[in-house]
Amino acid sequence: MEQLLKITTVPISIELKVNNARLEQKTGTADLEISRENGNFRIKSQPIRLSIDTFEARDSIRPSSAGSLVRHFAQDGKNAAYQATATYAQEGQMLLSATLGDDALDQIIKQRNTVNTDYGLDFIPKTDADLSWSKPNMTIQYEMDKLNFDWKINKTGFEFIPGSIEFSITQQPDVLIEYVGDPLYVPPSANPNYIDVKA
Repeated sequence: MEQLLKITTVPISIELKVNNARLEQKTGTADLEISRENGNFRIKSQPIRLSIDTFEARDSIRPSSAGSLVRHFAQDGKNAAYQATATYAQEGQMLLSATLGDDALDQIIKQRNTVNTDYGLDFIPKTDADLSWSKPNMTIQYEMDKLNFDWKINKTGFEFIPGSIEFSITQQPDVLIEYVGDPLYVPPSANPNYIDVKA
């Protein structure tokens, strides 16, 4: 009878790696960081400032404040009173010195109806504008750029690295079973090579 099964055994495969202990020396390094701060340049200028006060000049032309208006009207009233007093005194003197045949009333009426050609000449405004000014000013501020240096120095030292053993399985153990015989037909007559023995 021929063999129908083929059994193959696959062994385990192990890889062994040994790392020896060692002493490593670290060399010192130095890192330099440079940062820059920008400077600035500022100019502040204040030009001359001129102040013109024209209140008194305008007030001398036409009074604008309540106090100036009252003083102006008071002065006009006083001048009118003086003028009326002088006129009445002059007319009274004319009536006192009148004689028979003189027409004093006619003279007074003519005098009152006469247009007064006297006028006062004056220059306005009577006061000048008040001028004041402030001196100009200029400020210059300059600041140079700044460089900052930051050194970071790592110290030199020794580092001990212990030894190690590494195991790695490169192949798992296995058993392979393979059927090497002819196929089995059920019923046997389904086999194309079947031979009937009874016949």
